[in-house]
Amino acid sequence: MLDGIFASLYTTSVTVPVFLAVCLLSVALGFGIALVYRKISGEGGTMVSALTVPPFLVQLVILLVNGNLGAGVAVAGAFSLVRFRSAPGSARDIMAIFLAMTVGLCCGMGYCAMAVLAAVVTCGLLLLQGGQVADARERDIRVTVPENLDYSTLFSDLFAEHTNSYKLLRVKTVNMGSLYSLHYRVTLKDTDKEKNLLDAMRCRNGNLEISCGIAADGRQGDML
Repeated sequence: MLDGIFASLYTTSVTVPVFLAVCLLSVALGFGIALVYRKISGEGGTMVSALTVPPFLVQLVILLVNGNLGAGVAVAGAFSLVRFRSAPGSARDIMAIFLAMTVGLCCGMGYCAMAVLAAVVTCGLLLLQGGQVADARERDIRVTVPENLDYSTLFSDLFAEHTNSYKLLRVKTVNMGSLYSLHYRVTLKDTDKEKNLLDAMRCRNGNLEISCGIAADGRQGDML
C-alpha cells in the first residue's frame, strides 16, 4: 500500500494529464508554503509571492534533466551564471526557500506523495513552533557616542526607565576610531514615549546620530 503511494508517477513516459496534474500540485503546494510563511512572519511583499513559483520551476528543471546528463550539465552551467544581490535573509527565510525547492524536486521526480508529506509536516512544525510576529514594542536603536564615554553604562538608567528589556547586540568603531556605533535591541514600555527616550539619549551622546526602527526578526547579527 505505502509502496504504491510513494511510487513515482513518471514511468517510461510522461503523459500530458499526469504532467498537468503534477504542475497544478507544485503550484498549489508553493501557494500553501507562501501562506504559512506569511502567517508565521507577519509580513508580505516579494518573499511571499516568490515562494509560490520555485516548486513549479524546479519541477520543470528536474523533469528536463532527469536521465539526461548533457541537459543536466547545461542547466548547471546556466544556473551558475545567476548571482543574487540582496540583504541577508533570516533562518526562517532560508528554510522556506529550501522547503519550496524540496517540494519542486519531489514533484519533478514524480514523487507527489513525498512532496505533499514534506510540505505538510514542515509547515505543521513551523506553525506548532509558534512563528510569533515580532513584538510591536521591539526596536533596533543605533546610536553614535564619543570614544571618551563609557558606553557600557551610558544609557543603562534610561533603558531601565523606558524599556522592559534591552540588549547591546554590537559595537563598532567609526570615524577612524574616534566614535563608537552601538546597536541595541530594546522592548519599549510605552511606544508613545519613544521620542522621550531618544531625546534623553541625544543629551547623553552629544547630539550625535541616533536611528530607531522596528526590530528586524532573525537579523540580530547584521552589521551596523
